[in-house]
Amino acid sequence: MQDKTFAIRAMTAGDYPGLYALWMTIKGFGIRSLDDSREGVEKFLKRNPGCSVVAVDREGAVVGGILCGHDGRRGCLYHVCVREDYRRLGIGKAMVVHCMNVLKGEGINKVSLIAFTRNDVGNAFWNTIGWTKRLDLNYYDFTLNEANITAFNR
Repeated sequence: MQDKTFAIRAMTAGDYPGLYALWMTIKGFGIRSLDDSREGVEKFLKRNPGCSVVAVDREGAVVGGILCGHDGRRGCLYHVCVREDYRRLGIGKAMVVHCMNVLKGEGINKVSLIAFTRNDVGNAFWNTIGWTKRLDLNYYDFTLNEANITAFNR
């Protein structure tokens, strides 16, 4: 039986290869060509130092991650994921709590995220840990750079 111990820590730019490899294993996961590139993630981490988090196993392999940031008013979680064989161990919740504590420490009072409607696993997770699905607003999007294409894992 595989040892499923893990540690939660702040994400660094050096975690990118393991994080990207994790993203590629998750069915239906959307990867943006520019924002989710090494350069895009490094830029995000520099803009939001200490906010993003990874979960690592005993050997240091990335088994979970959250890109977390804020604009000074509202926090946002992106690409929340846990490797399939490490799910249901509390990793997702531990990472979310870590991010929430960091955001609270920076004076952020509200946090949002987007989950694709077809992401049944993710939507069930958010409902289980007490997040509220907003029914009173519409989400709008405007693309400034057409080269930032989203590709979905199969």
